[in-house]
Amino acid sequence: MLRFVRPGDAAAIAEIYNYYITETVISFDEELTTAAEMEERIARISAEYPWLVLEEGGALLGYAYAHRWHERAAYRYTAEVSIYLRQGLEGRGLGTALMERLLEELRKTEIHALISCLTLPNEGSTALHEKFGFSQAGHYREVGSKFGQLLDVGYWELILGKDR
Repeated sequence: MLRFVRPGDAAAIAEIYNYYITETVISFDEELTTAAEMEERIARISAEYPWLVLEEGGALLGYAYAHRWHERAAYRYTAEVSIYLRQGLEGRGLGTALMERLLEELRKTEIHALISCLTLPNEGSTALHEKFGFSQAGHYREVGSKFGQLLDVGYWELILGKDR
């Protein structure tokens, strides 16, 4: 079941996200996120932007949300999107379901442009974004560092087509 996030989801979301912190280069965070920190993040972001969770049998399988891309007022019609799945659930269409609903919710807002930042290479996320019409807008070489590796970052964009 796809639904909007609730404060009680924070611990499960932190658990999903912490895997990406400790085990992957997908997130550049290096410190674990507590449930309390995630609850604050959820409250702050979901007050302005959609934050969705995918739940099955009471278990959170993944989440997707949009958030402010940059702080300056000129970027008020641009948002960044993020999707995270519980480890091991990739390739089952869950990311597709989350992205589809997230885009549906964002089309109800004033958001004009979407940005997504991906650590590269990342074939799964790249394919997911391109499936929904995102195109690569930039590639920065060796700008991130985690686990002793220099990492590339790519930016994908999608124009929702609303005139401002």
